[in-house]
Amino acid sequence: MFNQKDINQIQQRGSNVRGVEEQIDHFKKGFPWMKIVGPATPERGIRVLSEAEADDAIRYYEGAKIAGKCKFVPASGAASRMFKDIFAGLATLEKGETLPVDAPGSKLAAKIKDFAFYSDALFANATPKDVLKRVLTDEGLGYGSKPKGVIKFHRYGNGEVRTAIAEHLVEAATYMRNADGTCNLVVTISPEHQTLFEQALAEVKPVFEARYGVKYNVTFTYQDKATDTIAVDAKNKPFRTDDDALLFRPAGHGALIYNLDKVDEELVSIKNIDNVAHEKLLGTTARYKKVLMGEALKVRDRIFDYLRKLDENPSVQLCNEIEDFLDKKLCVQLPLARGEAERVALLRAKLNRPVRVCGMVRNEGEPGGGPYIIAGKDGATSLQILESVQINKDDAGAMKAMAHATHFNPVDLVCCLRDYKGGKFNLLEHVDTDAGFISSKSFQGRELKALELPGLWNGAMSDWNTLFVEVPLETFNPVKVVLDLLRPAHQE
Repeated sequence: MFNQKDINQIQQRGSNVRGVEEQIDHFKKGFPWMKIVGPATPERGIRVLSEAEADDAIRYYEGAKIAGKCKFVPASGAASRMFKDIFAGLATLEKGETLPVDAPGSKLAAKIKDFAFYSDALFANATPKDVLKRVLTDEGLGYGSKPKGVIKFHRYGNGEVRTAIAEHLVEAATYMRNADGTCNLVVTISPEHQTLFEQALAEVKPVFEARYGVKYNVTFTYQDKATDTIAVDAKNKPFRTDDDALLFRPAGHGALIYNLDKVDEELVSIKNIDNVAHEKLLGTTARYKKVLMGEALKVRDRIFDYLRKLDENPSVQLCNEIEDFLDKKLCVQLPLARGEAERVALLRAKLNRPVRVCGMVRNEGEPGGGPYIIAGKDGATSLQILESVQINKDDAGAMKAMAHATHFNPVDLVCCLRDYKGGKFNLLEHVDTDAGFISSKSFQGRELKALELPGLWNGAMSDWNTLFVEVPLETFNPVKVVLDLLRPAHQE
């Protein structure tokens, strides 16, 4: 299948031929559908806390012992998709054609003064075409090729303007401060964007450190090229470029499990770069991040206690109590064990794994992964986040579960990455390699099939102990397209 030139290309990327062959097998065989037991709902699978319970979780977080904490921010994408409709509008105007009033490009031009990146010097008296050009190209802001993290999202009455990465710094100071006053952030970026991020940080970091009395430690990390996956044509043959080279593509956010695995801190908060709001909502955002962290630490500590007791005296009564906890708290129902020794080993294996608590918001039409209870390959049930492409549309039961889902996950997670003896988990050992999916893409006008690795908060964490907790919709304010910045959550 591969010639020596191909083998050299594969090895130079840090990959190996066997791994690439396995990827091609996935294209040929596909991925198995998830066996859905039902949607996770407030009746079973999603915790809906009272205000008193939320307060208790916050107190638990604030008093817990933690071996360091950090904010993990996936931020590697460029803003090209954010401005896709604006590029289309500019192309229309440059052909001399009229843009409809309700077109995104027209709305951007008409509302340009309402965006944080507006300035009189750049946009005063500009025509709609000039507005779009100055937003997108190097004639102005050049936002069409810059990463979301450095785009100005919010304006404040005192004249301050903040980028998305700046808002993450403010959030970190509010709910991720370590005992020594440090705030640790790990930001996944593309190497070509590092200078832009460094410049954006240099503008605000000393200001915020003085304002909030913190010390920011910001680490940039890249998605490893070795995690890219090969593309194939319609016949599942390796896709080749015009110069007969193999085509590899970034394998989605699932590749970031390798980056997360390198984090040293025990408690990690994960939130996408574009999911930030104006500071007027910071109180709600910070409150429920602390709630999620408190719930995560409660689960961690109870699991640690059970594991220590299993080490000391694995009684039948203890095993019964653990099984009840797994069922009622984490929706984990285990297959019957053949004997007490096997039962203890199974319980130990189910407990001794990373913990994640995922915020869930009521489904009101926003996109996002859905929470489900599934049956795994070992016969045990568990809580999982599934994307719609992972659900078999020909399965009536799966579609019924999808129709009755009440919530979705806005990528609002808290993770505990250490075991009960203080050691780091190897996160790569807890990935479900059968939880990837195949998508249709194109390259230079030619159709191809691309392979997505198991998503970071989907298959890459499928073997974790998982708890779903409802959070207010106000905590979810993504900027998927530039016009989202006109929503109330992003306006003063």
